[in-house]
Amino acid sequence: MSLFVQSLILGILLGGLYALLASGLTLYFGVMRVVQIAHSAFLILAAYLAWFFATSTGLDALLSLVITVPLFFVVGVGLQRLLITRLKPATLTMMSVLLTFAIALIIEGMLGFVFTGVQRRIHFSYGSASVPLFGAEVPVVKLVAFALAVLALGGLWLILKRTEFGQALRATIQNKEAAQLIGINTDRVASYGFGLGLATAAVGGTALAMDATIYPSLHWHWIGPLMAIIVVGGLGSVPGAAIAAMVLGVAQSLLQIPLGTTWAQTVFYVALFVTLMVRPQGFFGGRLAQRF
Repeated sequence: MSLFVQSLILGILLGGLYALLASGLTLYFGVMRVVQIAHSAFLILAAYLAWFFATSTGLDALLSLVITVPLFFVVGVGLQRLLITRLKPATLTMMSVLLTFAIALIIEGMLGFVFTGVQRRIHFSYGSASVPLFGAEVPVVKLVAFALAVLALGGLWLILKRTEFGQALRATIQNKEAAQLIGINTDRVASYGFGLGLATAAVGGTALAMDATIYPSLHWHWIGPLMAIIVVGGLGSVPGAAIAAMVLGVAQSLLQIPLGTTWAQTVFYVALFVTLMVRPQGFFGGRLAQRF
């Protein structure tokens, strides 16, 4: 029973991290119909920057967010304005896959050149600590990563729901042409939306680095599950991605008990297959897939 409770709690914490990692990915598609293959590569880049900050300064890696979040936002705005807008609208979705695939390879090569292929891990003063929770022992770093994910997703929700920019962003996601008719500068909204998505990668990468060993090619391990999450949740739907991430995170953690770590990972691909066969628009919102 205690093993089940432990797996359930760890699954919830893992689901929160998945929700954060996938939120930016679904934003790109929602605002610009862009499939951002390089999102997971930016996650690993943020993880490396957090590791470099911690080892260089001796400070907590979480403080690196003060630098990486605005940096990634600016990089995202620049990428959208300099590269994404040059793609032809008729082939935007397919060409964005090729373009961002190239960006992912560049980031991986750059990380390998600068940091080599040696595996890295951030050491925290509370790295080996754990707390009892409902009879289970939960590592403190997982709780901190989950809290970071909750704060980031809460901030994203406030931006989307409570700000004028968030209203413009949601209007652009729902219907770009109608948003233009009521005076919204959808190009500017798209660039800021891309920057916002990349800023979530900065937070997600730092949270990921708290409890994982990182290496340059690690992003290929993440892109499949993250793509599955946004398809199951509904393309373009941030709440849908969050719900799907939580469900699949818990399912993966519970399946590790009878199946082991490797086979439990297949739950993402089974869910993706079932979604595409039964409900291609996703189970938790998002109508954008019906247009493609």
